[in-house]
Amino acid sequence: MAKTNPSAVARKKRVKRIRKKVVGTSARPRLRVFKSSKHIYAQLIDDSAGTTLASTSTLEKGFESGDEKGKTVAAKKVGMLIAEKAKAAGISSVVFDRGGCLYHGRVKALSEGAREGGLDF
Repeated sequence: MAKTNPSAVARKKRVKRIRKKVVGTSARPRLRVFKSSKHIYAQLIDDSAGTTLASTSTLEKGFESGDEKGKTVAAKKVGMLIAEKAKAAGISSVVFDRGGCLYHGRVKALSEGAREGGLDF
């Protein structure tokens, strides 16, 4: 029998609990955040159609966080980039899905960057 990481199991439970309440539509898609130990990813998802409208991450080609270093600075830049892509797609308001992570640190920086970019939560 395979062992499972208790923190990973707890995170999956949080994700299921959040997804019961947070639903994205074509008019107001879900801004989903996923973070790994090195990178952060953001997607705009239309749950009614089951499609991803826009996505960005720190792994994207040509991504540079500028002169400043750090994962939090990069997360804020990703938030600004996803806001630009949303504006290009004609989206101005979203529903925020923190992906089972605490609203703190990189997740908070990404949401602040998206708000600065012009997205409405």
